[in-house]
Amino acid sequence: MPEIRLPTETANIETYRLQGNPIALERRKASDFNRIAFAAAHVVADPLAVNDPWLTPAIDWDATLQFRHRLWDLGLGVAEAMDTAQRGMGLSWPDARELIARSLKEAASRDDALIACGVGTDHLEGTGHDLQRIADAYHEQLDFVQGHGGRVILMASRALASAARSPDDYLETYARVLERAQGKVIIHWLGEMFDPALSGYWGNADHMKAMDTCLEMIEANAGKIDGIKISLLSKEKEIAMRRRLPQGVRMYTGDDFNYAELIAGDEHGHSDALLGIFDAIAPAASSALASLKRGETDAFFDILEPTVALSRHIFRAPTRFYKTGVVFLAWLNSLQNHFTMVGGQESARSTRHFAELFRLADKANVLADPDLAARRMKAFLAVRGVE
Repeated sequence: MPEIRLPTETANIETYRLQGNPIALERRKASDFNRIAFAAAHVVADPLAVNDPWLTPAIDWDATLQFRHRLWDLGLGVAEAMDTAQRGMGLSWPDARELIARSLKEAASRDDALIACGVGTDHLEGTGHDLQRIADAYHEQLDFVQGHGGRVILMASRALASAARSPDDYLETYARVLERAQGKVIIHWLGEMFDPALSGYWGNADHMKAMDTCLEMIEANAGKIDGIKISLLSKEKEIAMRRRLPQGVRMYTGDDFNYAELIAGDEHGHSDALLGIFDAIAPAASSALASLKRGETDAFFDILEPTVALSRHIFRAPTRFYKTGVVFLAWLNSLQNHFTMVGGQESARSTRHFAELFRLADKANVLADPDLAARRMKAFLAVRGVE
């Protein structure tokens, strides 16, 4: 196995010998799982575009769509144009709109492609919008996705978080939006650790009180809701909400800290998955989920548990910068030929953060080609001043 010199937490440089046993790629279908599993997919930037990355995103469409086919080949669904795709952090609604249209067209070319697309209000400029304007903004994006035959993930709205003055404002706005939905949607409750602008969502900074409002909205509109994804990084809160959901409404875990045990579930039920980390660990997720359907619970945990430490590192505070780790791992695994991101977000994490990510990815068995990953890591470190 290759060796590499890596910086430590104390800024020393030590030799690390890779030890991982890469998980083999195996083509699967969603029917090979007994859980619904979406991976929130990242976008691949175009490093050769003539643009100012912080101001004007440039997307490599071929590489971006090829990555989605890889997820489908592993049996995973694609959660498109979500925060993992840097929605609100470099990816504007016009870019997201093109991404959605292209991905839905690719999905239609297959008979095994599960896909759902993010709908929000991120094209609204400025603040001070009233509730009707916010609902209209949701409708604009909703109509676009539905007009292209897509399923909808109803994303949390920064504009609504700013405008709402009470829990009732959330209930009123979601009722207006869901009335327009043609099929069942997935609600997305994204916590403030992922996006500080969403603090106090559902009208309360206390998550348990906010949960009461969210559940009231779900119960009132249950016929329009497939499930809810919550991203609060608390298994206790997710389990508490899961046990209170109306019959037939799914819980999609968005907990990138505790997903293994939440997906496995307990005597009262389980969570399905809609996770950013599944972008980064797709072969492991696919293999683990197939094991779970076969009743091989020990194998499920043996595969997935080692990835949890990696995920907790990638999603560590400030959590909103997790996209940098996801794309870095895609580069290490030769799923793209560069480490450049939309919005210049490749600069969002430190050299020591990447070094620890490399160690944890190796221990989690998710470095597809250890020799190539080590060569790319050495090149990266050289640019960062570590020879």
